[in-house]
Amino acid sequence: MKSAIQDTTSNPRSSSAVTNKLQRKLKARHLSMISLGGTIGTGLFLASGGAIHTAGPGGALVAYIAIGIMVYFLMTGLAEMAAYMPVAGSFSTYATKFVDPALGFALGWNYWYNWAITIAAELSAVTLIMKFWFPDSPSILWSALCLIIMFLLNYLSVKGFGEAEYWFSLIKVATVIIFLVISFLMIFGIMGGEAVGFKNFTIADAPFNGGFMAILGIFMAAGFSFQGTELLGVAAGESEDPERNIPRAVRQVFWRILLFYILAILAIGLLIPYTNENLANSDVTVSPFTLVFDKAGVAFAASVMNAIILTAVLSAGNSGMYASTRMLWDLAREGKAPKFLAKLDKRGVPVNSLIVTSLVGTLAFLSSFFGDGAVYTWLLNASGMSGFIAWLGIAISHYRFRKAYIAQGRDLNALPYKAKWFPFGPLFAFTLCMIVILGQNYSAFTGEQIDWYGILVSYIGLPIFIAVWLGYKIIKKTKIVPLDQCKLD
Repeated sequence: MKSAIQDTTSNPRSSSAVTNKLQRKLKARHLSMISLGGTIGTGLFLASGGAIHTAGPGGALVAYIAIGIMVYFLMTGLAEMAAYMPVAGSFSTYATKFVDPALGFALGWNYWYNWAITIAAELSAVTLIMKFWFPDSPSILWSALCLIIMFLLNYLSVKGFGEAEYWFSLIKVATVIIFLVISFLMIFGIMGGEAVGFKNFTIADAPFNGGFMAILGIFMAAGFSFQGTELLGVAAGESEDPERNIPRAVRQVFWRILLFYILAILAIGLLIPYTNENLANSDVTVSPFTLVFDKAGVAFAASVMNAIILTAVLSAGNSGMYASTRMLWDLAREGKAPKFLAKLDKRGVPVNSLIVTSLVGTLAFLSSFFGDGAVYTWLLNASGMSGFIAWLGIAISHYRFRKAYIAQGRDLNALPYKAKWFPFGPLFAFTLCMIVILGQNYSAFTGEQIDWYGILVSYIGLPIFIAVWLGYKIIKKTKIVPLDQCKLD
């Protein structure tokens, strides 16, 4: 029997849903919220404060705008490929077809590992969040409950996952909008107190604290905040009318994300001095959002933000389980993972891949209870670069896809969606991604003595990826696919 993706993508425009195949039941509103929800989370609610504290409000804005531009080019490039060839394997499949099967293999396993470990991280986060309200409760209770919820949302059907993500994301979006309205009312003195204006942009070394190197230092944090936008490519394999809905989702999502992030960071920088030590704390009780709501006199600000961050964590875990399950299923379908993982149930859900991914996430989480959590810390560190490596893969694949499309004499106007600014877009994204990856822990090289442990902890994900890539390449003797032989159908 032919695999689901082979049947549904032999004609790239196909959007039919057939029994025992991936079901195309994700609507346009689901796609928009999946990508939006995968991005707005703890990176904005918690990590943004640390970015402002480190580089000043101006430095944080520059870093987030630069990363935002990079993500724009990555998203439009991914949308060009996903609208033309909507498959659950996404950039792993694209790299296999347009670059080198070894790169596709490495990108697929890299992305699966990234999200499987993210599940473990979210299980840990849930226990901390719930202990805010129930300090004496057992950690395993909340992590187990969270795991069951995420598993069931993914097990029931792809539509169940999409609906859950839609409502999770809606809560986060509403929170950011309310936050922005209250913040700017306070900035202009309309909502109690004096008009703050730009006063906090002129104190000490503001708006830029620490110069260029400080901005470079928070690029990684800014990049983590935007990770999740590429989920749109994975979800393309189960979306209704991908030719029309994917470009629409990209156009809507990117500008909303950029607007939310830039305005939120601007508001926090205007209202709270970057020298405030609370900004450097990742505790929900001193989240920058909590500080602003508290300043506005919102009752129970910490409890409200804790509940919202809980939905953000559930959303991230839910999305992570979905993305990693589909990637593992696609790897198995292509013979790059054990065959039993390619099985779909009658509702089109890759249950075996879902179970294995859940078990790996659970085992990774349980490792946090042993050996002072050393194993868990290393697992997280190894996944730290995975998102950026996936982005590199998207940039390379898009560049090669467009080159192959032209080399094979095809009409660019026939593409369902055409990314602008080619080839500058993918080249810029590739370059900035490399800078972020290589410079994420530059301080380890600049001290009186090189911090070898810090280097190992920060960069462990890179040699692992290269080893997987080259290992598959040597064993399978793969070669870079010539442009005129790239499989565009």
